[in-house]
Amino acid sequence: MLKTARPRSMRHLVLAATATATLVLTACAPTDEADSGSDSAADGSSESPAADECTPDSMETIADGTLTIATDDPAYEPWFVDNDPTNGQGYESAVAYAIAEQLGYTQDQVTWVTVPFNKVVQPGPKDFDFDVNQVSITEARRNAVDFSSGYYDVVQTVITNKGSSIDGVTSIADLADAKLGAQVGTTSYTAIIDQIQPSEEPAVFDTNDQAVQALNNGQIDGIVVDLPTAYFMTAVQLDDGTIVGQLPLPAGEPEQFGAVLDKDSPLTDCVSGAVDALREDGILDQISQEWLAQQGAPELS
Repeated sequence: MLKTARPRSMRHLVLAATATATLVLTACAPTDEADSGSDSAADGSSESPAADECTPDSMETIADGTLTIATDDPAYEPWFVDNDPTNGQGYESAVAYAIAEQLGYTQDQVTWVTVPFNKVVQPGPKDFDFDVNQVSITEARRNAVDFSSGYYDVVQTVITNKGSSIDGVTSIADLADAKLGAQVGTTSYTAIIDQIQPSEEPAVFDTNDQAVQALNNGQIDGIVVDLPTAYFMTAVQLDDGTIVGQLPLPAGEPEQFGAVLDKDSPLTDCVSGAVDALREDGILDQISQEWLAQQGAPELS
């Protein structure tokens, strides 16, 4: 279990944020998420809970007066920094603390726990109030868990090492004979199956670290991940990493990451309301500018 810490306060974000901030990252990869708007709850409802229902004194949390937030270990950059969710650094750590503050929790009232990615989206009781771990909102996953409103719009991206068989390709068709890999249970894996449709069965890995090792060892030709993770992998983890390109958006709504909650959690509307407020106030944009500001990758035709 990860302990609480005193990260840099999010208050300056609330004071400084503007509603017109612009995301640098290019938009969106496919999903089966039916409602990508920021002003509705996870069940599609436009109603928001009353303010007095979303306070530390009134919410039914795992531990009284404490907000328990989960993520995986390792916690990857740029979503977290130094594998330490408690320091408030990295996009998802910063967003988590901003949600907590929106709900009235101080930094000392936040506790982090470690939960593997696959366990987060499985049916069954949760030992956390919500989880942030680059989990895409899908209708299939809604059968097992609740989601908050989306806090990040996702772009799926193909990466490789320079000089590989797919280095420099410009179209999805050029990936037809590639051996690609992705983390198990992710929409990155789904994107390989549904969009790229390679002739060879994709490789599946328990963690992104294992996928990186396989690429460095020449066992696969490329990895599919979200765009910020693609930048981190190619700059830090791969021997000679390069971004091949991002997958285009087919007909449908943008893919989004959402906070994961227990099925029918009494906290879902409150967490969604907090995310909606952070988006509307421009705070999500400001956090993105701080931790995810990158130039977009070329789109594969």
